[in-house]
Amino acid sequence: MTEQTPMNEATARPVLLPDAQTVTSVQHWTDRLFSFRVTRPQSLRFRSGEFVMIGLLGDNGKPLLRAYSIASPAWDEELEFYSIKVPDGPLTSKLQHIQPGDQIILRPKPVGTLVLDALLPGKRLWFFATGTGIAPFASLMRDPDTFERYEQIIMMHTCRDVAELEYGRRLVESIRSDEMLAELMGDGFADKLLYYPTTTREESDHMGRITDNLTSGKAFADLGIVGINPDEDRGMVCGSLAFNTDMKEVLEGCGLEEGANSDPKQYVVEKAFVGDGI
Repeated sequence: MTEQTPMNEATARPVLLPDAQTVTSVQHWTDRLFSFRVTRPQSLRFRSGEFVMIGLLGDNGKPLLRAYSIASPAWDEELEFYSIKVPDGPLTSKLQHIQPGDQIILRPKPVGTLVLDALLPGKRLWFFATGTGIAPFASLMRDPDTFERYEQIIMMHTCRDVAELEYGRRLVESIRSDEMLAELMGDGFADKLLYYPTTTREESDHMGRITDNLTSGKAFADLGIVGINPDEDRGMVCGSLAFNTDMKEVLEGCGLEEGANSDPKQYVVEKAFVGDGI
């Protein structure tokens, strides 16, 4: 893109952006959602579930950066991101038009609370996400360490329409058939991953908000699970501010306490999730 890879008039060569990484692939899932992969700095080390600052040059020539969870696992040679498209958003109005070979800015300082080390040991791990909040869990679900630490992993994901669930559906399908994970974890590992997608607008097999399906007991009945308790269950939450607040109330009502990297407990919430308006 011309505005993101300006040309040096003297050499007619692209001027590299600071902390630049090259886009390797882009996939548009709907008119509101897309994912893309970029090169990974050789020095970058991160824990699955963490986020980094990425962006492009703004119209004023200064970097326009936002926090994005890394959707690829820590072992991946590239970095994957999953993003919403906002037509008039300062960043995504431009980011949604990137193509392979373009450059983005990436600040290689990963942080975040959605990491396994922020939770106490448990039996069952719940991932609760709305929209692009599934990104950090896309990373964690592809990490063998997640399956080693927990007997069961449950991905609850809610979007407005069925098409918006496609990224997560294909992801879970690919994980269950992943030969590398099967070799590492042994036969039957795929049965440890349960997927519970729901929609809030378009008719689908499962309808309703995550919080409503939990408090009504419908999700537990559908999944064949008794409920959530602080002795066995651990949770991770990533979504809008309102969703995060509602989920905290639900989980604390079940007796779970919120933890952090420095103080592991039964559940954690990502407060830096990129929401609407970016």
